[in-house]
Amino acid sequence: MNWSYDSQRKNYGKALVELGKTRKDIVVLDADLSGSTRTAEFGKAFPERFFNCGIAEQNMMGTAAGLAVGGMTVFASSFAVFATGRAYDQVRQSIAYPNLNVKIVASHAGITVGGDGASHQTMEDIALMNAIPNMTVIVPADGPETYRAIKAIADRPGPCYVRMGRSDVPIVTPKDDHFQVGKASVLRDGSDVALVGTGQMVAVCLEAAETLAAKGVSVRVVDLSTIKPLDTITLSKAARDCGAVVTAEEHNIVSGVGTLVAAALAESYPVPMERVGMQDVFGQSGESDELMREYGMSAKEVVAAAIKVMERKK
Repeated sequence: MNWSYDSQRKNYGKALVELGKTRKDIVVLDADLSGSTRTAEFGKAFPERFFNCGIAEQNMMGTAAGLAVGGMTVFASSFAVFATGRAYDQVRQSIAYPNLNVKIVASHAGITVGGDGASHQTMEDIALMNAIPNMTVIVPADGPETYRAIKAIADRPGPCYVRMGRSDVPIVTPKDDHFQVGKASVLRDGSDVALVGTGQMVAVCLEAAETLAAKGVSVRVVDLSTIKPLDTITLSKAARDCGAVVTAEEHNIVSGVGTLVAAALAESYPVPMERVGMQDVFGQSGESDELMREYGMSAKEVVAAAIKVMERKK
């Protein structure tokens, strides 16, 4: 497909700088990875409101909590494996429990970290953050949606987790789209099967939809950019209209987005489902694209899952 590509991280940095110009309450923390997370852009523009906490994510979260208690809106960033795993206790106890205004925006999530290998490829971060009370969880599909999501959560009280990848991803969301926390977007309408993607898997779902359309299949593609709170209305409508659902995530299918969608539909409108994602294994070093193929998260697997689930519908 003829897509343009953009960086989620670059759009995060851009949104932070714009917020900093109009809001003096915005402060940004990073764990010595500001060049990678792109928070360095904010640091250059507003050095008095930027704090490099060093390679100490636990301390960074505690500092973020203290600043939030003092009335600041805090953005704290690191790689996803460290922001959610290394600092889980501090996020739970110091940020989420007192319901503080801290936005944890993590980059380098999923298998597409690539060469850094299994130690850096967090495939469980959505599950970890989703299980914490008071936490909002957002996984944008592309760079522009990341920009809009950051602007939206800056105005939303309470803790939030935003997941970004390392690689540039296709631009798939409408240019003038409005980001609403808790609202999924239908990027393509159809009635035979619904492909529900999150993060960069939304582009994979759109690619799969083109292949399926060539076979005469009418495909709905849903961008599930907010994982918590979950848009059960859009998901239930997709289930009713299509009668079959495939979820696609760059995350472990155990306690992942597919599990959440299945649970929601079990309560509202159960239909045959298939889940595409990491099959409860650790990754390995490699190029992003080859790892996605190796672990079954390419358009080929989404097409196969769609065909399988439509057979089950019959």
